[in-house]
Amino acid sequence: MQLQEKLGIVFSFPVSVNHKFTVGAASGPLFDYTWSFCWSRTLSRRLLKSTAMVGSMTLISRLLGFVRDLIIARTFGADAATDAFFVAFRIPNFLRRLFAEGAFSQGLVPVLSELRVSSDAATVRQTIARMAGTLGLVAALLACLGMAAAPVLTFLFAPGFQAQPFQFGLTVGMLRITFPYLFFVTLTAFAGGVLHTWGQFAVPAFTPALLNLAMIAAALWLAPLLDLPVEALAWGVFAAGLLQLAFQLPSLWGIRQISLPCPVWRDREVLRMFKLMGPAILGVSATQINLLLDTLVASFLVSGSVSWLYYSDRLVELPQGLLGVAIGTAILPHLAAGHLDHDRDGFSRTLDWALRWVVLLGLPATLGLMILAKPLVFTLFEHDEFSDHDTEMASRSLIAYAAGLPGAIAVKALASGFSARRDVRTPLRYGLYAIAANGVLAPALAFLLAPYGWGHAGLAAATAAATSLNAALLLRKLLAEGSYRPDASWRRYGTHLVIANIAMGALLTQALESPWADASVSERILRLGLWIAAGFAVYLVSLLLAGLRPRHLLLSEKA
Repeated sequence: MQLQEKLGIVFSFPVSVNHKFTVGAASGPLFDYTWSFCWSRTLSRRLLKSTAMVGSMTLISRLLGFVRDLIIARTFGADAATDAFFVAFRIPNFLRRLFAEGAFSQGLVPVLSELRVSSDAATVRQTIARMAGTLGLVAALLACLGMAAAPVLTFLFAPGFQAQPFQFGLTVGMLRITFPYLFFVTLTAFAGGVLHTWGQFAVPAFTPALLNLAMIAAALWLAPLLDLPVEALAWGVFAAGLLQLAFQLPSLWGIRQISLPCPVWRDREVLRMFKLMGPAILGVSATQINLLLDTLVASFLVSGSVSWLYYSDRLVELPQGLLGVAIGTAILPHLAAGHLDHDRDGFSRTLDWALRWVVLLGLPATLGLMILAKPLVFTLFEHDEFSDHDTEMASRSLIAYAAGLPGAIAVKALASGFSARRDVRTPLRYGLYAIAANGVLAPALAFLLAPYGWGHAGLAAATAAATSLNAALLLRKLLAEGSYRPDASWRRYGTHLVIANIAMGALLTQALESPWADASVSERILRLGLWIAAGFAVYLVSLLLAGLRPRHLLLSEKA
């Protein structure tokens, strides 16, 4: 219990009940059962609290992201200039997703967790300063290199733009403005990893919202002042990096883990961090790398393809961030503690708990996005420069992307099961398999379906398939090595979910009959919200009628 207490994961149980069962030959088994039951309830509450905290902060960020995208769509539309910005934004946004959405912590939290147990406070603080200094120096060098190599990067990530000199030059210019974001987001993510290790989830989870606020301000107030209004968005990204890093500093001060960064290359813990972090980031970022590949191939398709993919991906990001990032972030410190405590049963139960919530919320989110794809895009984005044609195209790729949502959410949780044990090679290997699969499927489906207007949707479908493959491989490995042993109640649990999703889907299909085009913007938003609320209500009621109870969502008890 010393390890759990030092990590801030204290599992309490009622002393009076334990004393009650300390009589006779049955005292041992009864004591074990009671301890496990209370341990499960206490940890369930802690995990739910952490998940809800990260999820609620992420929800705020995602809602602000929708406001941002709505403003961008209505102000700039979907044309060559916005395609140029989205390519310039894709690279720093890709890094933000890698670092700020949990992947960074996969390599950092296990190292810091062990360091807190084995070292005194002064040593921990000194090591964190050395990690921050070394990491910041590497990020600064990469940012400078990226700015200098902006033409090369533009050619690599959007080779189709080379045939349009203005679009290519615009992309290069904006990429040089946005690339310094790499430096800021790296240190921001490092600070977030430190805060996660100390059980602080709210501030790191809210930090991404500052990017949306900065871009909204740039689009509304800076864009009208520039000769090329779209460049205001790039400056918004740059400003967001400064704001995000500054926002984390008071919280670091609060846990007394802020000091002057000091680069030290040969420090043992710094080297361990880099050794784990690189493969861990690559291992859980296959989906993001695949999205970059989508952008590359889409640059060869009809104008607007990059923007259609961007807007549809943004809608999928909401449940992916709320569920995948929140669950993966919340369980990682507990999994790391269970591994260091050699608690194999607790480790497995924590993973089982996480996967129950993945399917409980991920499946209806997927079904809802696929059924309501066109009403969603129409309601949120169609206005002024964003046309009916843009709505149709973006809804097609949204349907395809949504198919991979359960896999994307599951990857976040499953990868934590490896990172907590400092096994970074397995997620990396499977992530590379997924990237390779997407590398074959994406161009094949894109160019095969392009003549029918579904080329960009083919890219999205390939990414969804590759993400699902990644999740399946991770799950199979955990099952094969015995690290995860599913609870016996999964068959009954799955039946509950199937019944509830069928009922919800039957209701939501009726939404397609509504006269969306004849309604005003406010009426569309209200109608869409009512349909979503009705679908969620039917889902919950169906689960209850099928026999699911809240206790079934607690950590399974040790027999």
